[in-house]
Amino acid sequence: MRGTVRRTKIIATLGPATDSAEMIGKLMDAGVNVFRLNMSHAPHDWVRRVVRDIRDESAARQRFSGIMMDTQGPAIRTGDLGVPLNLQPGQKFTLTVRGERDLEEHSVDVNYENFINDISVGDIVLIDNGAIEMKVLAKNGNRVECEVLTEGTLGSRRHINLPGVKVSLPPLTAKDIKDVQLGLELKVDFIALSFVREARDLLQLKELFAGNECQPLVVAKIEDQEAIKNLEAIIQESDAIMVARGDLGIEIPYEELPIVQRRIVKTCLRIGRPVIVATHMLESMIEAPMPTRAEVTDVANAVFEEADAIMLSGETTVGKYPLKCIEVFDRIAARIERSGSAQFHESAQLDSARQKLVKSAIVMANELKAAAVLVFTRHGTMAHYASWMRPRYSPVYAVCETERGANQLMLSWGVIPFVMPFDFINPQNTVENALKTLAAQGRLQTGATVVIIGAISVGTEIVDAVQMRVV
Repeated sequence: MRGTVRRTKIIATLGPATDSAEMIGKLMDAGVNVFRLNMSHAPHDWVRRVVRDIRDESAARQRFSGIMMDTQGPAIRTGDLGVPLNLQPGQKFTLTVRGERDLEEHSVDVNYENFINDISVGDIVLIDNGAIEMKVLAKNGNRVECEVLTEGTLGSRRHINLPGVKVSLPPLTAKDIKDVQLGLELKVDFIALSFVREARDLLQLKELFAGNECQPLVVAKIEDQEAIKNLEAIIQESDAIMVARGDLGIEIPYEELPIVQRRIVKTCLRIGRPVIVATHMLESMIEAPMPTRAEVTDVANAVFEEADAIMLSGETTVGKYPLKCIEVFDRIAARIERSGSAQFHESAQLDSARQKLVKSAIVMANELKAAAVLVFTRHGTMAHYASWMRPRYSPVYAVCETERGANQLMLSWGVIPFVMPFDFINPQNTVENALKTLAAQGRLQTGATVVIIGAISVGTEIVDAVQMRVV
């Protein structure tokens, strides 16, 4: 099977186009590894149903699937308007807080009371995903006077971005906390925190996990300039990173976005965290059955950079061709992986003896062109290390004790998990059983070379070791 297994993982967001049990099963069959639940549009009864359906469809196929809950996060929005307002460049417009809106002029209230304190004269205000641009001219009490820079029509409850402004919003809203509590109850595998600005935002999320047997992996979404400024500290505190290019592409100049994406991916591969590239990957396929050439190149670039996963949003929530989108992802990723990569993993910063042990195993696997790297991992750590080193030829088969551990490894590049009991008295029995299982599944042929990372008995001790075996 070497050379036929796609290493880059695929994340699909569920929505009206894909949230039936039948479609979830079809997405799995097409190649989806992780399912994302966008809590901005997800009632709790819907979440309960789709989580059950994902688990049921996975069990029916004897495979593993990760579930990622993505929090809505704090959002600055305009208030309600009786009728849309047509704005022209050069017009004066007023943004207000605490109900100070004047009905006789072009103005709208903002839902964030500290807006007045955070904003400064000369700052840029972007409304409706950047469609309308304004410049702050003056502040007066609870009113911010602006000049309209770009033409547009302003409706009710439109999203506001403040590029380069450090806002004092909390990392978790009351809604987010309720959603996270539901995620813990349902034992989701990942929780993605929106609008992370600094490492302590992640600590506040982790405080909600205290005392809970379910410990989801935390995905930090990089969406603004403050997060870029604190990137390394955020990566260190997270379990994985998402390059959330929707808001990020509004918060920074668009010509900077490819550079920032590459920097984030490269830093994750240096520090050793899985990284997801997301948003607008195949946007045209919401309506069209084929991707644009630019989209093909964009997806290929993320795969070439060695991102662990690529993600679909609107393409699979409301798009007309969700299964076709998965096929496009799969074809592009598999082809680009065969052509080479940016080799960003070569800059891996190895700090522990176990990381260096795994590195030596991957070097051996590359030299031998091994058919597989077989990792025995109780908590997923050693399998993640093997993924981080990006073996050139070999899939990483991760033997886990629990289904949860296997589901969480569905985010890691090149890892194919399976579950079997561990023999802690004689670890070699576990190795033999795993090799037999892989051979029975047709994943290993007679004569295949396998590099094994796991424990062996040395006298009365169990120690980490690297082995080379021929099936």
